[in-house]
Amino acid sequence: MNGIAIMVIAIVALVAGYIFYGRWLAKKWGMNNAKKTPAVEINDGIDYVPTKKQVVFGHQFASIAGAGPINGPIQAAVFGWVPVLLWCLIGGIFIGAVQDFSSMFASVRNKGRSIGIIIENYVGKTGKRLFLLFVYFFSILVVASFSDIVAKSFGVSEAFTAEQNFANTQVACTSTLFIVAAVAIGFFIKYKQPGTALNTTISIIALILCIVLGCLFPFSLSVNTWMLLVFIYILIASVVPVWALLQPRDYLNSYLLIFMIAAAVIGIFVSNPTMELPAFTSFTTSAGSMFPILFVTVACGAVSGFHSLVSSETASKQVEKESDMLPISYGAMLVESLLGVIALIAVGAVAIGGNIPAGTPQQIFATAVSGFLANLGISSTFSYTLISLAVSAFALTSLDSVARVGRLSFQELFLDKEDEDMNSLPTWKKVLTNRWVASIIVLIPSFALAKVGYAEIWALFGSANQLLSVLALAAVAVYLKKVKKSNKMMFIPMFFMLAVTVVALLQMIIKNIATFGASASVSTFGQSMQIILAVLLVALAIVVVIACCKKLFCEDDQKART
Repeated sequence: MNGIAIMVIAIVALVAGYIFYGRWLAKKWGMNNAKKTPAVEINDGIDYVPTKKQVVFGHQFASIAGAGPINGPIQAAVFGWVPVLLWCLIGGIFIGAVQDFSSMFASVRNKGRSIGIIIENYVGKTGKRLFLLFVYFFSILVVASFSDIVAKSFGVSEAFTAEQNFANTQVACTSTLFIVAAVAIGFFIKYKQPGTALNTTISIIALILCIVLGCLFPFSLSVNTWMLLVFIYILIASVVPVWALLQPRDYLNSYLLIFMIAAAVIGIFVSNPTMELPAFTSFTTSAGSMFPILFVTVACGAVSGFHSLVSSETASKQVEKESDMLPISYGAMLVESLLGVIALIAVGAVAIGGNIPAGTPQQIFATAVSGFLANLGISSTFSYTLISLAVSAFALTSLDSVARVGRLSFQELFLDKEDEDMNSLPTWKKVLTNRWVASIIVLIPSFALAKVGYAEIWALFGSANQLLSVLALAAVAVYLKKVKKSNKMMFIPMFFMLAVTVVALLQMIIKNIATFGASASVSTFGQSMQIILAVLLVALAIVVVIACCKKLFCEDDQKART
């Protein structure tokens, strides 16, 4: 099949999913613009900031669209392009987008609190603490994985080709300029409050200037140096007010990401690539069995538990009106599923003899899309650099968002819902819930694990990510039951993803124990960390799911909470 046919099928399915299923969910749950959102009601100028939906969409999309929707579908293509396409569309519409939307809805209706606090309110304090421990360990995995990806997309190394090193120096300079421009734009928006048209114009001009200057004046630093600088950056980004860096940087990057997706779609329609991959290979490949490997590998292209953290930890605190939630959360997830389909078409177009070509998923994606754009008369060298820049932007925006999420979750681990007055807390609580201290506690183990390399921990990240979606779906299902709203649409996604992720993690534990220390190419430290974290994550998740299921199926409805 050709790329145009696949793209048309994907666009039609995703648009139909938004119009019919997304709006149906919004109607069932009841969006009410008469209710003040937490951003409007609390408005502390740090985490709670009422913001226009275009800006919050930019933050949501830039934060959730990490390396996953590119890495996952390309790696999962070993099973053939049809299973990957079906899972991106079906999983995205009926599981991933539902999780993102419902998590944001539950958070907005609970003062912008996280899924952990929602579990405390409707399941119990123990469930909340176990969930937040899960999120803490998960945040360490995400920060470790994505910081390694970012450092290797910015830094130079003898392991890279000269062309890759040069592209990395341009990407590094441009990304640094993005951050500087974002801070300036953040202060301008905060104190001048420009209209949407002026804000958009300034952002696009800044984006173009950063790209031009970054390509003209690249600078070279090693991967190890960039690793240290990235951690310093995310420490700062995780604690400063969202309007000063997170919002404007994500808003700026969202234009780059959307332009990249639009250019890739146009390139596909112009070049009409043929899928050189088979439609289906086998239920069992070198990667493992289709169940559960396909589902945990595609990851963010269909469903990602990390999205529930962004929806409930950061984006929910910026929503200005309840009606904004559908396009911000459900809409952003469907755009990410479209990106997963583009990545699938990309790897299919450059496949050799029905096999995935050599190289990292990012390199495969950049090579394919730059080839599409060459048909538009755009230099493949220039477009390769731009695509590499966009991919690194995906990872960086997810990185500092999850660092903030990890910080907020760690703080909530030691706070009870009655702890409204921070000044009255005992000294030890004040120290552990200090935003700088909490951020450092997340980042130190992440830095140690990042030295192992993302390749060794990516599989664990993928499984843990999907398992987090189970916890989010279960928590929101309990909340919806308590407030007398329909929750039946949560059950099949919840139990299906539970089966997928538990089987995947158990397989991983068994494999690592069986091969422990047998391979010189895999560090025993990396294997040890994978085994320990996998066991902890499975145990924590099962306990939380059981607690939620008791509330769902073993207790009579209690008086609804508003």
